[in-house]
Amino acid sequence: MFERFATWVARASGRPVAFTLSVAMVILWAATGPLFGYNDTWQLIINTATTVITFWMVFVLQHTQNKDTKAMELKLDELIRRVEGADVRLVGIEDASEEALDRMKQAETI
Repeated sequence: MFERFATWVARASGRPVAFTLSVAMVILWAATGPLFGYNDTWQLIINTATTVITFWMVFVLQHTQNKDTKAMELKLDELIRRVEGADVRLVGIEDASEEALDRMKQAETI
């Protein structure tokens, strides 16, 4: 259920209408400033809303990015397996440690 929701949110938030809606919300909030005398509560509303939305979006977008990365890794692994003469030691290399990647990079450049 979370995966479908995260995918939908990621797609929807990347559309121009989402940006337009966010600009409209900020304009509406700013326009209400005189009504509330620009008090602390008025300021707290925008601060809280943007903080909560940002906090949630971190998890949603990270989930969709992880899924996309995993799919790309699988596709690249399949290409490596199918190309004659390719170094199959590179299949699954994304799980290697940083030190192992550095060693492989160093060996490649020599």
